[in-house]
Amino acid sequence: MSTLAIDKAGPSRKVKYGSMSRDRTWALRWSYFFLVLFAIFFLTPPVYMLITSLKSSAEISAATNPWWVFHPTLSNYVELLTSNQFLRFFWNSAIVSIVVVIVTMLISIPAAFALARMKFWGSATLATGVFLTYLIPDSLLFIPLFKMLGVVQDVTGITLLNRWYVLLFVYPTLTVPFCTWIMIGYFASIPKELDEAALIDGASWLQTLTRIFIPVALPGLIAATIFAFTVSWAQFLYPLVFTTSVDQLVLPVGITTTLIKGDVFNWGQIMTGALLGAAPPLIIYAFLMDYYIAGLTAGATKG
Repeated sequence: MSTLAIDKAGPSRKVKYGSMSRDRTWALRWSYFFLVLFAIFFLTPPVYMLITSLKSSAEISAATNPWWVFHPTLSNYVELLTSNQFLRFFWNSAIVSIVVVIVTMLISIPAAFALARMKFWGSATLATGVFLTYLIPDSLLFIPLFKMLGVVQDVTGITLLNRWYVLLFVYPTLTVPFCTWIMIGYFASIPKELDEAALIDGASWLQTLTRIFIPVALPGLIAATIFAFTVSWAQFLYPLVFTTSVDQLVLPVGITTTLIKGDVFNWGQIMTGALLGAAPPLIIYAFLMDYYIAGLTAGATKG
């Protein structure tokens, strides 16, 4: 009887498995279809930028195929990389981004640790408020920030406006809230037994943070660092408002203000500058993402 039942169930079971296999095949096909579609959609702009950067101004203005380079040239790259003005923009952006990342980490890590572990009255409300401040658009914040810095400059006599280092004070208003929120989530996911054991062994809160929480939450630190650097490097509105002199500009504003003169657009150099400006974030992403994935994998396999 059991053998007969198994034999009778065999064909239906094969049909079921065959149907599941076909469904899986179609699911994979649709997945690859949309993956290719999104890849084409997102890679088209940088590919077009690269093609345009290899053209001369005469070829760009000519009515030729915009997706093909008939006479490739590196003159746009040579002109920008040998331009003291462009190198100044690049240097300003690098200094501002590095300092802002350091300041952001020095503020957000202790703040997140305190809000996640040192429970006190109103800590949850304060943590939510920190995140809500990030949701305020920077297009609404730059006006009061500009007025505040103007008052500080009038009272102290320290020149802040139209100086590249003013960005060191305004960028953290964008990076610190979000990075603090990210770190709160990572610190809250760490088992409480770790810090309780450290405190029982006589470790201070600072030692608990530096020797236990920071190594364990390394993926969160890397994610926050990537975010802070990206925001600092790519920010456009704040440097456009707070800096006006050419020697004080950062890369995003410097490219648009110096390479666009009236209604004349130097598209070759604009595309070249955009590609060169995008290179540092891409390199950092490629370098840090390996450590980010390795950290997640190590955390998942440790028992």
